[in-house]
Amino acid sequence: MLQTAACLRTPPPSRPPHDFRILTLRCPDFRELAPLLAEEGIDVDNIDVPDLDTLQAAMKRAIERHNLTRFTPVGHARDLAVTTLRLVIEALADGDTTLAAAILEQVQPDSPDNTTATVAGCIGVALGLLDDWLTGSDPHAPAGLGQRVRLPAGHWLGERAATDILVLARKGRAPSARSTR
Repeated sequence: MLQTAACLRTPPPSRPPHDFRILTLRCPDFRELAPLLAEEGIDVDNIDVPDLDTLQAAMKRAIERHNLTRFTPVGHARDLAVTTLRLVIEALADGDTTLAAAILEQVQPDSPDNTTATVAGCIGVALGLLDDWLTGSDPHAPAGLGQRVRLPAGHWLGERAATDILVLARKGRAPSARSTR
């Protein structure tokens, strides 16, 4: 995910407080947001906003839209994410955790050429499916699945996040779990 918001927290030292040109140098993700910021009326090559709050609000909206796009794959990107998740689930169902791990290791943070599944795409598809299955929205999901889903006993890494995600999924809000931490 983009780290640009962190770049906005403090104005750069030795620059006037409203000189935002340094952002394009300090924040590598800033250029990636340029089209979304342009829709907000901000030209990243000539940032002309009245104050930092205005820029932060526009950045927040642009980052939210950018992340929504990344977590909602469509077309071939969705097919890649679904196939990857299916292969991992099949490996786990067969008890082959080594194969499942090897498949997950192939998932990339980004795929500019759309040849591999992305982390955000897999997370987005999985959270969307959880919503559909656990709320009963998917007619192909087994009846009563939401009541039968249980997490493993004991304490384990990710237990709190998994618990939160299942609670939200039963309410049809699992995708919002990625922004709660």
